[in-house]
Amino acid sequence: MALNIVLVEPEIAVNAGNIARTCAAIGATLHMVKPYGFDTSDAAVKKNYKRAGLDYWDKVKIVEYDNLEDFKAKTKGKKMYLLSTKSKRTHSDVKYEDDAYLVFGPETRGLPEDFILENFENAARIPMRDIIRSLNLSNAVAIVAYEAERQLHYKDLLEESPYFDDRLEK
Repeated sequence: MALNIVLVEPEIAVNAGNIARTCAAIGATLHMVKPYGFDTSDAAVKKNYKRAGLDYWDKVKIVEYDNLEDFKAKTKGKKMYLLSTKSKRTHSDVKYEDDAYLVFGPETRGLPEDFILENFENAARIPMRDIIRSLNLSNAVAIVAYEAERQLHYKDLLEESPYFDDRLEK
């Protein structure tokens, strides 16, 4: 069991690439709800998006959906947490469960209000000053995903890294 990161209609390839890298790092499944604002074909990834992190896609389980209705139908009954600036509850107040779905909206408009209202008891936000509209999507995903992993005691993440050098602990 692992977390599920859901991007509804992602618009920016760099964000999707960074999020794929985060998913690879924590073992989360990446769910992508169409339409996308960028091309995800192998040729486009190799030519245009390698530096965006989309080259991590082969290390991530990716599930695609035709649209939001398709996603809702195929995940009915699953535990979901919708991230929205419109919620009063903060992301750190949520008690995350293994195999939960963390749902994020498009960069320019967020999740549809009717979807948020359908799941309002499971909506949360990242606290921030009111001088900005929102955080960058890839930053928001990383913040919430690592809070969920922290609550789950970093399940399966605390094995020694091949990059770890015990000389640094002295």
